[in-house]
Amino acid sequence: MKHLLMTTTATLALVLAAPVFAVGAHDAGHDKAGDHGADHMAMMVGQPGTAQDVDRTIEVAMRETDDGRMIFEPAMFDIEPGETIRFAVENRGELEHEFAIDTMARNVEHKAMMAEMDMEHDDPNSVRLDPGASGEVIWTFANEGAFEVACLIPGHYESGMHGPITVGHGMPHSDGATQVSLTYSTGTVKKIDAKAGKVTVIHGPLANLDMPAMTMVFRADETVLAKLAEGQEIEFVADRVKGKLTITAVK
Repeated sequence: MKHLLMTTTATLALVLAAPVFAVGAHDAGHDKAGDHGADHMAMMVGQPGTAQDVDRTIEVAMRETDDGRMIFEPAMFDIEPGETIRFAVENRGELEHEFAIDTMARNVEHKAMMAEMDMEHDDPNSVRLDPGASGEVIWTFANEGAFEVACLIPGHYESGMHGPITVGHGMPHSDGATQVSLTYSTGTVKKIDAKAGKVTVIHGPLANLDMPAMTMVFRADETVLAKLAEGQEIEFVADRVKGKLTITAVK
């Protein structure tokens, strides 16, 4: 009888202890997820800044225009590497708008996701505002490169609500635009529209713009277009010129 009582007591102790181990494992999983979230915040465009580290404030207005476009004012931003910027954002339009900073490639991905389901971001690199509302994004730009501010609400990007963010000193073009680095990419010319000053290229990754391989339409001047032919394999430099993707040089 004594032996049976001891056995029963030991079994009961093991049963009671089991949930403790299960809870312990569950907590460990959350800790791991938390670490992953912290790693996610180390983005290519930089990381969240703090109010005490702000170097300067840039006031940004979001609105619609009389001709149906949607814009940021200012439309482009030049920032020094390591600067912490407070973007003081105000929605002066009649529609809801978003201010989101990221790489062009990530904006393309997020825009496609939001086209399927309109999701409201709750990330430190963005703020979404109702008409008449204001907010801020405090961001530290740790890396040099070409980045982008965009409104990813369906239809807004296509209406012109995006613009370049240039971090670091670049080489000025004759028209005053900035080229972060002279980086050649490879591609094949698919179509040329000389009248419109456009060329469609099936290209590999655009390293200087942080864009993946795809088929895109670029702007190009007469000098560049004269060097191209449909089906031609080329090495070229792509950059943002006055907010438009443009081929600026061809080998």
